[in-house]
This record gives sequence, structure tokens and C-alpha cells, in this order.
Amino acid sequence: MNGAAGRFRIAALLLPMIALALGSFWLLEVMRRDSADAGPGAARTEPDFYVENFNYVKLARNGKVEYHFSGERLTHNPQDDSYDIRHPVVVSVGNGPAPMTMRSERAHVNSDSSQVHLHDNVHMDRPASQDSVHMRMTSEYLLVLPDDDVMRTDKPVQINYDKSVLNGTGMFVNNATREFKLASNVHGTYQAPAR
Repeated sequence: MNGAAGRFRIAALLLPMIALALGSFWLLEVMRRDSADAGPGAARTEPDFYVENFNYVKLARNGKVEYHFSGERLTHNPQDDSYDIRHPVVVSVGNGPAPMTMRSERAHVNSDSSQVHLHDNVHMDRPASQDSVHMRMTSEYLLVLPDDDVMRTDKPVQINYDKSVLNGTGMFVNNATREFKLASNVHGTYQAPAR
């Protein structure tokens, strides 16, 4: 009976010590993982926040609205501080004869919003105004540089200007200087606007 009681006492003393040692090891491992995740070497690969049905307004230095930017969902990418947007809508107020509205299926915006990449089913519309006729441009990709008032693409484009149609591959537009270029495969039909 003495041998069994002695083994029981030893087991009763060792079990809490083993449990304490295992618990300490587990706690140390958890703390090590947390500090490794928070360290500068840990790069996040998943988006860290998103906003649904957002609306952003960019003001010029003089306080006037330059453009509105809205979309169905904005997702922030912490790796490069960029944004992915589902169903973006960009309304450029600017100094033109009428506001231009650009839409696409998705967009990618860099960290300082100086480059807006519109992808898939890109449409740009400028309604008719007192000084201009309705204009519509379609493409699969459009790079918008809002600070420079420049748009460009290396993809095929179609431009409907009232009843005239112009097609080409590769486009450069500078709204500030009124410069417009189509790079290649240019063809179209022209019909004079009704007066």
C-alpha cells in the first residue's frame, strides 16, 4: 500500500507541474506568434477594410468640385495602399462644356488617387449641352489621370459624337490642352450635326 500511495503522491505532484510547463510553453508560443504578426516583416495580403456604397468628392484649391467618385464597394489593399472598386462611377465636373461620367465594372486606384484604372465595359458619356453635342466613348480599359485631366488607353475604342462614329486602337486625351489622338486602325463615319 505504501508503494501505491507513494506513486500517487509523485503523480499528484508531477501532473500540475507538467500542466504548468505545457501552459507556459503554449502562452510563450502565442505571444511569439502575436509579436511576429505585428512586426515590420509581416506583410498583410488580405484587404484590411471595405466600404459599401461610397461617395467621394475631390475639391480644387479654390473650393470648386473637380470630380465625384462613387461605387458599389471599395476595398483597401494594405500592401501598396491601393483600392479596388466594384462598379465605379466617376463624374468629372472640371472646366468642360458639360460634366463627363465614366463607368466600368471595376477599377483599381493607386495610393494617392493620381491613377484610376477602369476595367471591363468602360463607358464615358458627356451629355449634349448648349455648346456641344452628346459624346459617348466605350472601351475595355481606360487610365484616368485626374490631376492632369488626361485619359488614355492602348485598347480598341469607339467614340460616338452625335451621329458620327469613330473607331481606333489606342487613345490619348488631354482635356486641359484639348489634345486628342487615336494611335492606329482608325476608321469611322461622319455625319454633320443638325443645326
